[in-house]
Amino acid sequence: MSNTKNAYSRTNTSFTLDLPDWAIEELNVLPTHFETVEARMAAVIEFSRRNFQSNTGGPFAAGIFERDSGRLVVIGVNRVMPFLCSSAHAEVMAISLAQKLLGVYDLGAPELPSHQLVVNWRPCAMCFGAVLWSGVRSLVIAGEGPELEEITGFDEGPVHPDWRAELSRRGIEVVEDVLRTEALEAYREFAASQSFVYNARLGVD
Repeated sequence: MSNTKNAYSRTNTSFTLDLPDWAIEELNVLPTHFETVEARMAAVIEFSRRNFQSNTGGPFAAGIFERDSGRLVVIGVNRVMPFLCSSAHAEVMAISLAQKLLGVYDLGAPELPSHQLVVNWRPCAMCFGAVLWSGVRSLVIAGEGPELEEITGFDEGPVHPDWRAELSRRGIEVVEDVLRTEALEAYREFAASQSFVYNARLGVD
């Protein structure tokens, strides 16, 4: 048996995910409140577009808002490639940053207002699970269906066939088709840019 030491250091037992500089700057100048779901989605789609245009991640963004007041908590963007972290999807970034900012692990805690997650498409298989455990009480999506995968080439994974009922059973309302056309336009722009598309094993069995 070889006594060769592991080539990777086991002393580095922490990691950090953060937003790109442009996103932090933009968050600091955005309005504090967005009254309509359309206004919230427009901001999310713009972040998704800025993210791939700036080469800081994939064409995905997600925002956490107070559902009733429209107060913005944070907007996260996909950071998979910059941080070499396959779980750094926009939804995970937004949920985690919101929990950090609010000092909670449950965005549905009794003392908090109801929170809403706004995403520029239906969450992938991984992020669907993150939504279930996040505590949000509302999910707003630009759309669902095969168009995202067909346009971009991203693999969104096997989402539960009765995903709407699964969300409803956990007290999460779903609002669909908010600025669907605008979201698809941003995906087409991403596809035209010929940016790298990350999928597990790059599609190789």
